[in-house]
Amino acid sequence: MSTHQPEWLDNAVFYEIYPQSFCDTNGDGIGDFNGIISKLDYIKELGCNAIWINPCFESPFGDAGYDVSDYYSAAPRYGTNEDLKCLFEEVHKRDMHVLLDLVPGHTSVEHKWFKESLKAEKNEFSDRYVWTDSIWEEPQGMGCIRGISDRDGSCAVNFFSHQPALNYGFYKPDRPWQQSMDDEGPKATLEELKNIMRFWLGMGCDGFRVDMAGSLVKHDEDSKGTIALWQNVREFLDREFPSAAMVSEWGEPDKSIQGGFHMDFLLHFGPSHYNDLFRCEEPFFSDRGKGDVSEFVKKYKENYEKSERKGLICIPSGNHDMDRLARSIHGDNLKIAFAFLLSMPGAPFIYYGDEIGMRYVENLVSVEGGYGRTGSRSPMQWDSSTNAGFSSAPKERLYIPQDESVDRPTAEMQIADSNSLYHEVKKLIAVRQQHKALQSKGEIEFIYAEKNTYPLAYVRSAENEKILIVINPADREVTFDCNISPKETIYSFGEAVSFAGGKAMVSPQSAGYYAF
Repeated sequence: MSTHQPEWLDNAVFYEIYPQSFCDTNGDGIGDFNGIISKLDYIKELGCNAIWINPCFESPFGDAGYDVSDYYSAAPRYGTNEDLKCLFEEVHKRDMHVLLDLVPGHTSVEHKWFKESLKAEKNEFSDRYVWTDSIWEEPQGMGCIRGISDRDGSCAVNFFSHQPALNYGFYKPDRPWQQSMDDEGPKATLEELKNIMRFWLGMGCDGFRVDMAGSLVKHDEDSKGTIALWQNVREFLDREFPSAAMVSEWGEPDKSIQGGFHMDFLLHFGPSHYNDLFRCEEPFFSDRGKGDVSEFVKKYKENYEKSERKGLICIPSGNHDMDRLARSIHGDNLKIAFAFLLSMPGAPFIYYGDEIGMRYVENLVSVEGGYGRTGSRSPMQWDSSTNAGFSSAPKERLYIPQDESVDRPTAEMQIADSNSLYHEVKKLIAVRQQHKALQSKGEIEFIYAEKNTYPLAYVRSAENEKILIVINPADREVTFDCNISPKETIYSFGEAVSFAGGKAMVSPQSAGYYAF
């Protein structure tokens, strides 16, 4: 199906905000909406023109807000619905856009729907979740909650044991308790999902990043049921909110785009080989130069073709579920990594703090279901004042402990240093915005991405513009066959590439963009 794409996505550069850890304005140790508002000028100055806010709805916070207890109310720790509406308005005043994080697959056990579904007598919410008929039968392939109510049956969970799975039906029901997508319960769940979207879009948000978008319909091997479900949502959006942007956490762009999403994330799990770049024993972007980019490129090309070469695969610097970029990539290689991230198709996503090289905080006790991810969720480091300017609360009341290193990076320090990572990221975003070929929809052709070798080279093109990008994170000079004769260097970090006799000689730890 053809999907109308909001024009602003063409040159969108997103900044992901984990609201708990971004900026606290009321001194309780937890970030809030007013904190985000107070830092919008910082985000805009960096060059980002869109933000994605992790879940900010009412929740008992067993999974950092991905366990929603009321989709229609902002979490009081962040502020009120009115504060959130004000945030949307402030974003728009700056000619920026904002996506909320929508979690359609499960709720918290605290949600009133789930509490009603626990009751033995049949009611409106009995079929809102995936229940078996008997306490002795568990849903195959899924965890479950059982023995906590008078109702007979086990309730499927999606992730943690306090996240019961909402019922959108089974594509191929094969047990008496498995409902089809057309049954009343699944249909009511889908209509309620549209109501939630309608509520927040009407309030002024510009769309949604959708959590686990590919997991809604169960027993759906080829995702046909889930694609059909999202096509149904797409029809509703086209009718009522045609400019609402939809970005999926799916990791299979051919499926998500068929379902009516505008963009899909390249995920750090599954077959993407994204981790080969940044987060493995020998990342491609390490100066040791022992990494391999070839499998990543092979898989990327496959997805690129499947999504009709539309360039709608978003590559994040990181997110709340991954190790910080700076845990495995250091020094100048962080700059080279951003030269790659900001010259690829699809909208780039910068995880808060990655632009200043914030580190993963080691050995933290899990906070709100973070476990190993907790070290990537520490509070933003703004300046040299108390708690790095994040909060006026006593240190022990901070949402997550901060990086205690004396040389921890701060935004203030990086802005003052013209050679900092912050300034390189800012420069790269500006270059991207000056060239259509480098933006979301520009085409890509890889011209050098060989197994266990360096560099990585590709051409981005749009209209009459062609730009060669050469990336060499390794600590040695490398060469590759290249018949391109550049006319102009648009951007370079390190020594520029020299082109002669059908070869390109690439300096150690360098990146360059060349118009030809």
